[in-house]
Amino acid sequence: MSVPVAEKVREIIAEQAVLDVADVKPESTLEDLGIDSLGLVESIFAIEEAFDIQVPFNANDPEAGDFDISNVAAIIGAVEGLVAERDGAAVS
Repeated sequence: MSVPVAEKVREIIAEQAVLDVADVKPESTLEDLGIDSLGLVESIFAIEEAFDIQVPFNANDPEAGDFDISNVAAIIGAVEGLVAERDGAAVS
């Protein structure tokens, strides 16, 4: 059985923040967790690899894209949406 999206995203973020997964709460912002811009980019790459998705994220202008990075819950929701799109596209 595969790891749920939310759990895997929290694991990736926790690894980047060098924190325990239990410390990565849905309401936590990346800033709260001590993740800087480089950590954010590394997290995005790890998420893309883990879920075989392309995250619509521009590291030069993080606020410009549709990928919400306002907090952990928003990131999880965005990844779940991308995974659903990927799975829907694979079935078509």
